[in-house]
Amino acid sequence: MALRRSRGDGGLHWDENRQRWIATANLGFDPSGKRIVKRGSGKTKTEAKNKLKEVLRDHEDGLAIAPTNYTVKDAMNDWLAYGLAGLDPSTLATTMLLTEKHVIPSLGARKLRDLSAEDVDRWLATKAKTLSTRTLQSIHSYLNRAVKRAMARDKVKRNVVELCSVPQGRAGRPSKALTFAQADAVLRGAEGTSMHAYIVLALLTGARTEELRALTWGHVFLKGKPDADPPQPPHIAVWRSVRKSGDTKTRKSRRTLALPARCVEALWQQFEDQGWDRLAADEKWEEHGLVFSSAVGKPLDAANVRRAFRQALKDVDGIDADEWTPRELRHSFVSLLSDRGVPLEVISRLVGHSGTAVTEEVYRKQIRPVIQTGAVAMDGIFGTDPRRP
Repeated sequence: MALRRSRGDGGLHWDENRQRWIATANLGFDPSGKRIVKRGSGKTKTEAKNKLKEVLRDHEDGLAIAPTNYTVKDAMNDWLAYGLAGLDPSTLATTMLLTEKHVIPSLGARKLRDLSAEDVDRWLATKAKTLSTRTLQSIHSYLNRAVKRAMARDKVKRNVVELCSVPQGRAGRPSKALTFAQADAVLRGAEGTSMHAYIVLALLTGARTEELRALTWGHVFLKGKPDADPPQPPHIAVWRSVRKSGDTKTRKSRRTLALPARCVEALWQQFEDQGWDRLAADEKWEEHGLVFSSAVGKPLDAANVRRAFRQALKDVDGIDADEWTPRELRHSFVSLLSDRGVPLEVISRLVGHSGTAVTEEVYRKQIRPVIQTGAVAMDGIFGTDPRRP
């Protein structure tokens, strides 16, 4: 039997089927003449009235969906499902991993409407104790984009995430560069391994790992073009990468690099070794025309390369293989050239940067810090002070 509502309760009644109190409010009529009725329910009269107040507040704010049932997790899952179209699969996997590990467990249960800037600040501050600044920037961006998407769909009035700055996180592992002695040891130690040609090419040309994994024999010219005018030495055309588009990182990353003699020798050996792999694989071989592939011709992913690289370095004296990554061969290339006095402009072109500012920013620890040209010239002009002993 329904209970008579108390005087002053307004539109409030007990729903026997749902076993809940229902608070209602009539807000007039819509343009079609249909009555606009908003409802809120709860186990008690007070809870039902409070829910109705939230619904009415949403209506005043122009929100289509009451926030009581829409959480940060809902917003994140909606963004993950529909807001990442066109991303590279590896980027998509990373985004989902970071979101599910760092965003949803910490903030997912929070009602989106109740999420405050203080909540986000505290979350970022906590994460800054264990994550790098770059990772903090990523997870902040994910949350920001998810809430922005929810706001565009009338599920929250404003995006408080945009009000929050990303704090400084833990320092990441600094990139290193091989000294000449270490580089020489690595080149000798890698001989006879499946990564020999890869290591030689990365260290002596400075090509990115994403560029080498996509390098095809059609872009390798081990004999050069002696009949061209002018004649062209042995070279590789770095025109592709493993990015989804297949393009290199930037327009200036598309470059043609002459090959040192050691690279030519290593690539001839790689060509021969791959021929034996093709025979051994027989029908299992997948032809992709890649210079660096698996034992059955399949493309290599970053994990394949990293694992094989460390395996190749495990017996090199003075090198802890677990502390080095393939991309640090590129850093070593820059460092070795800089130590030999090669101008920054030349290094920038070789590594495919858009300008020297990028090279200085990315490889500032590998570039010789002291500009000696002026001092050397002045010593030549004036010599040393004859009064000094």
